[in-house]
Amino acid sequence: MNPNSNPIAQKPEWLRVKAPQWERVGNVKDILRDLALNTVCEEASCPNIGECFNAGTATFLIMGPACTRACPYCDIDFEKKPKALDPTEPTRLAEAVRRMRLNHVVITSVNRDDLPDGGADQFRQCIAAVRSASPGTTIEVLIPDLCGNWAALDIILSAGPEVLNHNTETIARLYRRVRPQGDYQRTLELLQRAKTLAPWLYTKSGIMVGLGETAAEVEQAMADLRSVDCDILTLGQYLQPSPKHLPVQSFVTPEQFEAWRVAGESMGFLQVVSSPLTRSSYHAEQVRSLMERYPRSRPQSAEALSVG
Repeated sequence: MNPNSNPIAQKPEWLRVKAPQWERVGNVKDILRDLALNTVCEEASCPNIGECFNAGTATFLIMGPACTRACPYCDIDFEKKPKALDPTEPTRLAEAVRRMRLNHVVITSVNRDDLPDGGADQFRQCIAAVRSASPGTTIEVLIPDLCGNWAALDIILSAGPEVLNHNTETIARLYRRVRPQGDYQRTLELLQRAKTLAPWLYTKSGIMVGLGETAAEVEQAMADLRSVDCDILTLGQYLQPSPKHLPVQSFVTPEQFEAWRVAGESMGFLQVVSSPLTRSSYHAEQVRSLMERYPRSRPQSAEALSVG
């Protein structure tokens, strides 16, 4: 049997997605094409792309679309020699945020292990450009592990995003198979350092299931995230992008996702978004209401925001 063949014959009913209203989807696509921007929605074949584009939002993918890692679960293209960074990207991204009138924006990136800072300064510039073009927009960054370069993490934090997300992706036992260039403990350390250096920050992480983990292992990963004071958790079903990617080992039921949501809230997460179709930035704008319920004071001056 091909190790990458999928033992699951058919997606269950709860994973079927409603057709979007293409008129609004087209409007978002027009803005993205006009400004030559990439989104993780498109590059990673997200199942929620129709819903999100129809709602007038998108998750921007900077420094891409090619990645320097080839994680076997991910549909983003692998490139050993990615292109140089585009100095106009921050301005173009900020213009898209302004045109789309986003109250909350999620900015993520491919892994850029070829860069000394992993692309941290490009994140900083994008945050600054959005702040200038759309001061009322809250900013969430979904960052790579930066190869453990904590000085690079300081650069991102110094720009003052409201939310810092770094995905755990899977449980500790499966890391070598699912994230061969990642490290479970490094992920936890990144989240812990972020909260220590910027205690006003809302930290966030996500786990995908259906890769062969047990429910107990998922709950242990959730507990590990709470041990580093992670505030927000997303849990969603892994879907195999193509036959060459890791196969789905199981389709987790909506009832199990609901049980994890309840368990996560009892552990102390401020917000748990848990459902088969949940992805890292799915309904990310809901964090604004969370900020109202659990406000945190943060320094406003550039000097105070500098954590390096």
